[in-house]
Amino acid sequence: MSNEKKMIIYQVLPRLFGNDNSLCTNNGDIASNGCGKMADFNAKTLKEIKKLGTTHIWYTGIIEHATQTDYRRYNIRPDHPAIVKGKAGSPYAIKDYYDVDPDLAIDVPERMREFEDLVKRTHKEGMKVIIDFVPNHVARQYHSDAQPDGTVELGANDDSSYAFSPYNNFYYIPQSELHGQFDMKGSAPEPYHEFPAKATGNNRFDAYPNINDWYETIKLNYGVDYQNGGTCCFTPIPETWMKMLDILLFWSSKNIDAFRCDMAEMVPVEFWEWAIQKVKEQYPHIIFIAEVYNPGEYKNYIFRGGFDYLYDKVGLYDTLRSVICGYDSASTITFSWQNLGGIEKKMLNFLENHDEQRIASDFFAGNPHKAIPGMIVSACINTNPIMIYFGQEFGELGMDTEGFSGRDGRTTIFDYWSVETVRRWRNEGKYDGKLLGDEQKQVYDQYRKLLNLCNEEKAISEGVFFDLMYANINGWKFNEHKQYVFMRKHENELLLIVVNFDNHEVDIAINIPFHAFEYLQLPHIDSYKAKDLITGKEEKVCLLPTKCTETHLKPFSGKILKFII
Repeated sequence: MSNEKKMIIYQVLPRLFGNDNSLCTNNGDIASNGCGKMADFNAKTLKEIKKLGTTHIWYTGIIEHATQTDYRRYNIRPDHPAIVKGKAGSPYAIKDYYDVDPDLAIDVPERMREFEDLVKRTHKEGMKVIIDFVPNHVARQYHSDAQPDGTVELGANDDSSYAFSPYNNFYYIPQSELHGQFDMKGSAPEPYHEFPAKATGNNRFDAYPNINDWYETIKLNYGVDYQNGGTCCFTPIPETWMKMLDILLFWSSKNIDAFRCDMAEMVPVEFWEWAIQKVKEQYPHIIFIAEVYNPGEYKNYIFRGGFDYLYDKVGLYDTLRSVICGYDSASTITFSWQNLGGIEKKMLNFLENHDEQRIASDFFAGNPHKAIPGMIVSACINTNPIMIYFGQEFGELGMDTEGFSGRDGRTTIFDYWSVETVRRWRNEGKYDGKLLGDEQKQVYDQYRKLLNLCNEEKAISEGVFFDLMYANINGWKFNEHKQYVFMRKHENELLLIVVNFDNHEVDIAINIPFHAFEYLQLPHIDSYKAKDLITGKEEKVCLLPTKCTETHLKPFSGKILKFII
């Protein structure tokens, strides 16, 4: 019998997490606004994160990236401010694949050792470490001062007279200077100069990227000639492949446990097929998670590419967001998982991450409680991983105007800033002041209870799934547009999970069809004291194919009714 844990991922930006500055200024620099450090994840903090049910921490923004902060005194080349988004810079504009971001270190020359210590501390507290691997693009002024002896820098041997060559690491616009449709000067005395221009990270193959492009990045060349019909030149193996494999092996040797691969579908699946296998030959435990948005490519990246998990963004996330906001029927959740065609266990579920708007923001639900039924579904619908984003567990609003990020309902990844709810939580009990309010504590308690249930209950972490919606369409006392119901079962333990997306309380009657009794091998029980695992309360219900199972649901809530059969 398997004892595998369901992955509960806590995504966090160290730059923001440990920053206690409550007086950050719009577009402030590191001196005025401050910056969190890897050292902020001490044993006490890690224990608290684990209490949420966390099995893996995704430390976002570990690898050195472009920044407007000057680290010349540490022999780190400065970046031109015109091609850095925000004062802090994007964690996805990698400046040195072999180094740790200096912002995150207390002692900058010792930044790699501080990262290695962070990995050790995380493991000591019984959790695993995920970091980003950003394979599609790098910062415009990429330069590695930390890469191992015997390796050659990206682009060092390129022939920039070719727009495309399988022997180049970058794509070029020959005889053209970069003329970005954005401010090419920024706060610098001289404008940014690039000749010949390189293709921009979001597949922009001209010299005129605009403010909506990933203008701060340049595209890496994996042997695909995008401008000539996507011709693939994979024999001999492109040099870029070799360099990226070296980078994957370098970080794997640091005892990390997983890579979250940024925009994985913008890199040919043939590379992943080759590279993941080679990494796993040396580090078989390493997990690969792909950020993908094209459902037509899902099976390709799993079965051919070798990824362990893929983002379920355009499926379950988009569906749950629409249901939470009242734009769609809860019955569409069924179609969402059915459309995956059998790969549901390979999908990573979430309701927040660094790219998406905060649930409690005015741009999403405007209320963290509205997400609770969606979180129950997301966490309990299958054995696959569930991820939350730091601050989500407190109902973080994400409504700050931080700087480059602007007031967009997201927590910035570009600016030096502090996250209010996380700051309050970190200082809870340390001293008097504005600490967590009752509502924030209530939201936290709901997340903590739910996420811990994911591994306390084998029916969730290992069990089979049965969707009951088809038997409850046009139900006598069941609104399929506002309620969703399903079962999970493991051995003699059965969970009946039902949620209410509506803003008022309801009495509902659930039909459990004969097929469910046959498929799950359920006994017929006329009266049973089931326990709601969320509240701990018992209630008397029936489990019969000929009689409805009745229960009561509060607004924006759910029940996980447990039967021992």
